[in-house]
Order: sequence, then structure tokens, then C-alpha cells
Amino acid sequence: MLIIDGESLRLEDIIKVAVEKESIELSSISKEKVEVSREYVNKIIENNEVVYGVTTGFGKFCNVNISSQDTRDLQVNLIRSHSAGVGEYLSEDAVRAMMLLRANALAKGYSGIRYSTLQTLIDMLNKGVIPRVPSQGSLGASGDLVPLAHMVLVMIGEGEALYRGRVMPGKEAMQLAGIMPVTLEAKEGLALINGTQAMTAIGSLALAEAINLSRIADISAALTFEALNGVIDAFDENVNLVRPHKGQIECARNMRKLLEGSQFVTHQGNPKVQDAYTLRCIPQVHGAVRDALEHIKEIVEIEMNSATDNPLIFPESDVVISGGNFHGEPIAINMDYMGIAVSELASIAERRIERLVNPSLNEGLPAFLVDNGGLNSGLMIAQYTAASLVSENKTLATPASVDSIPSSANQEDHVSMGTIAARKARRIVENTRNVLAIELLCAAQAIDLRAQNKEVSLNLGNGTKTAYGIIRQNVAKISHDRIISRDMDKIAKTISNKEFIKKVEDKISQLV
Repeated sequence: MLIIDGESLRLEDIIKVAVEKESIELSSISKEKVEVSREYVNKIIENNEVVYGVTTGFGKFCNVNISSQDTRDLQVNLIRSHSAGVGEYLSEDAVRAMMLLRANALAKGYSGIRYSTLQTLIDMLNKGVIPRVPSQGSLGASGDLVPLAHMVLVMIGEGEALYRGRVMPGKEAMQLAGIMPVTLEAKEGLALINGTQAMTAIGSLALAEAINLSRIADISAALTFEALNGVIDAFDENVNLVRPHKGQIECARNMRKLLEGSQFVTHQGNPKVQDAYTLRCIPQVHGAVRDALEHIKEIVEIEMNSATDNPLIFPESDVVISGGNFHGEPIAINMDYMGIAVSELASIAERRIERLVNPSLNEGLPAFLVDNGGLNSGLMIAQYTAASLVSENKTLATPASVDSIPSSANQEDHVSMGTIAARKARRIVENTRNVLAIELLCAAQAIDLRAQNKEVSLNLGNGTKTAYGIIRQNVAKISHDRIISRDMDKIAKTISNKEFIKKVEDKISQLV
């Protein structure tokens, strides 16, 4: 059970709840804050004060006063009118992450929602009532209005939900789960949809996998390095300490550990002086990606624990303030940054794949890594697929955050497009996973051919030997042409399992 308090949520918690389906509970301190904030909203209504979103319309209608008897209708109308999404539905894990993040933001106690309404959202998440949320329609300011509105539809007994593996009307899902739909009170509809939780949810899931891929990229690169008899001197500690970027130093150290004990690597001058950039510059490229992801994680975790709606209620200061915390720019820029960074992992991996399959570059290995070439095409087209994915990544990595289209009659005249950036970043991560799977497929095949040609037993590095063994447990050596997509898919699924990284890193962590 994860206790949420609006302050301490971390990236690994997102995975526990969104993917592993751990339950959540509101902290007692947060419950008190939520109730105090709600009491303040009730006082505003009793005093007929003019407060945006409580006793006024929304967006351009902010100057239209709403009577106290119409405040409930105002909130329901808000949810229905803002449920304007289109396109494919967000994945279940993305919606679960979005629900968790919205609950955590409300737990801070600055939104004016009732405790009972917040508890309904928590109950839905814990019991597996997952709203169906279209992926397109958010501008990323005023927050993720459209996807969050679709989430709230189910809370009020409307819309559609996924429950126990079946799509059904939201009202039916709530009944089957034993959850009473909410009748929204003043401020509650706005409190539930005005925030950055869709973009942060999608981005968090993408980031968690990107961090894993940055570790897998070292492993796949190390296997390729052995297959091409790479010159290991480039990873020497002295080289990397004089350009002391943290990620570069860590990557070089990791490569040395992965390759320790390998008889496939060479040293400068015997027989080569130096390698091509895709081998020699692994620490510089992979390290830069590591540093980028570390920065992005810091920003994302701040956002996870932020109050991002409007207006915000500060009972202790006796004030309600309209601001701009819903604006998704911090996430938008960093999702674009992540897309660019992860694209580089795929880009350099594809060039290593090319070196493996190209007989002019692969240090004497058979063309396209297959015996009886001509009759067999081997891994020729695997490189095509990697090139296609890398090219697609280049298009997807074009920043979304540099775009803005005014909305709400120019009241909302600058928006972040952060949800588009997050969706693109997650697609880039998926593509990169497949490119790394192709590299591992090619590298393992090249290792087999290298050993076969030299008539020696495999003597890989301490880390790469473990990785190679796992690959070969799932995919056999290619002796003649077969359907390659199946092999690629098996490896992609293998490296998605956290046990792959754990086994390799556990092995090299034993080294002094």
C-alpha cells in the first residue's frame, strides 16, 4: 500500500501503481488539509464572493458570474463540455498513472475538493475502474483539460471505463465495483481537470523505460564492441576523468566492467589504432543521454508533487489566487529533451548494427551475419528495420513545445503542447527499445560467428557473457533464413523485463 501525501511521490512509485497495480491510500495529514481547504470554499460560496471557477465561468467566461444555485450545474457542464478527446485511447498504465498523479496533487490541500470526492478517485484506482481516455485533444494549458475531463466522466457515472478486462459504460463499471458516483459540488470539476497529470503520467512511464534503456544500451553496445574486436583503451579512466561529465564517467566505468575478462576486445596499435566513433565514443554519447535523463527525472518528480490547478486556495493566508501552475511548459520542454536524448541511443545503435552486418566494416565477419550468403539474406533486413525506426524517431523528436496556438478566444494565448511532447517521447522510447533489440540480435549472432571462425570457445566479458546467455535462452543462432520479426520481438520483450538488467548488473557489481 502506497501512502500519498502530495509531497513524496517518486518515479518508482508510478511504476508500482500504474504497472504493478499497487493500491494507494491518502495520508491522515493530507485528509486534514483537504478538509480545511474545502471549508474555505464553502465559506466563499456562503459569502457570495467572486472567485474564478467557483462562482464564475471558465476561460473567456471568467467574467460571467454564476449564482449559488447553479454551481453544481456549472461543474457538471464543465466536465461534459471538456470531454472532447479524439484518437486512440491512452494505455491502461497511462490512465492509472494519471489517476494517481491527480489524486496526489489534490492531496496537497490547495484545490478545494471534498475529501469524499478525492476518495472516490482513489477507490476507482484501487478497484480497477479505469476510465477510457482519448489520447488527443490536450493543449497542455490550462493543463490537460480534455483527458482529465474524460477521467472525471466516469467519476460522475458517465463516459466509458475498462473494468476487469471489459469496456463498459462508466455507470455500470462503478456499480460493479461498488463505488457511488460523485455529485460534483462547487470548484470540484475544475479541481479535477485543471492540471498537468496526463502529460506527466505519459512522460513518467516513458522516462522510467528510457532510464532502463540507457542501461540496456551499454549492454548491447558492449556485445557489439566484442563482436567487432573494439579497442578498449578508449574507455580508460584517464580519458574520461579529464572531461568529467558524470554520465560519461559512469558509462565508461560500466563498459569496462561489462567487458572485463573478454578475449574479444583489443588494445590500441594491435591490430588497430582506434575504432570508428560508434564504438570509440560510446561513453560520450550514452553518457550525455544519462545526464539528460537524470535532469528530466528531477523535473518530473517536482511536477509529480506539485499543485497544478487554478485557482489555488490558501486557507492559512485567507486568500484564493488565480495563477498559472497548470501551464505544462516544464514538462513539455523536458519531454522534447527526452525524445531527443533517447533518439540518440537508437541512432548510434543503428550505426553499430550497420557495422556488424556490412562486410566492409565488420572485421572479417560474413556479410549480413549469415553463412551461405546469397541463398540466405541473414540480418540484412533487420538493419532496414532499425534504420526505419531511427528515421521515424528523427521526425518524432522535432520539438512540440516550440509550437503554440491560442485558445478560448485568446484568453489562453500561449500553450505548451506538453501532452503531444510526452506522447511522442513515449513512441520514441518504444522505437528505441526495438532498435536495441535488433542490435542485441545482431551482436549475439556476430559473437557466434566470430567464435566459430576462430574455432575457440566463447570467452566474453563478465557482464556481456550473462547478457549473451539470456539472449540465447530466448533466441537461437541463425543458421539459415527464418522469420526475423519473431526473434526481434522476443528480445524486445526480454529486455523489457527488469530481470534482464538485474542479472547483468548483479554480475558486474561483484567486481571490485
